[in-house]
Amino acid sequence: MLKKITLFAAILLLFTSCTQETQNKFGRAVQNWTGVHGVLEVYAGNKLVKRFLNIDKLTTGVSTQGSQPRPYRYGYGILDENMNMIADHNEKKVYFEFSDYSTSYIFYTYPE
Repeated sequence: MLKKITLFAAILLLFTSCTQETQNKFGRAVQNWTGVHGVLEVYAGNKLVKRFLNIDKLTTGVSTQGSQPRPYRYGYGILDENMNMIADHNEKKVYFEFSDYSTSYIFYTYPE
C-alpha cells in the first residue's frame, strides 16, 4: 500500500512540475487513447453548413520539412449529411481538413 501511495505522489509531483504545454500534450495523449466522441460544426457566417460526428481528435498539420505547425487541422469523422446528430447507416466516415485562419468552427464533446 505504501508503494502505491509513493508512486502516486511521485507521478502527481512530476505532472504538476510540467509546463502547461506539457500538461496539455499529456491530456491530448490520454484523449487520443480514450477518444472524445467529438462533434465538429462548420459555419458560413451564422449558418451551419457541415457537421462531422464521432471524431476522436483534431490534428494540427505539421510541415514536411521540420516540426513547424501548419495553419490547418484535420481528422476523420462521420459526415452528418442530414444534420440530425445521429450517425445514420448510410452516412460514411470521411477525412476532412479546414483552415485555422478562415474557417468558423466549433469542436465539442457530444453529450451522452
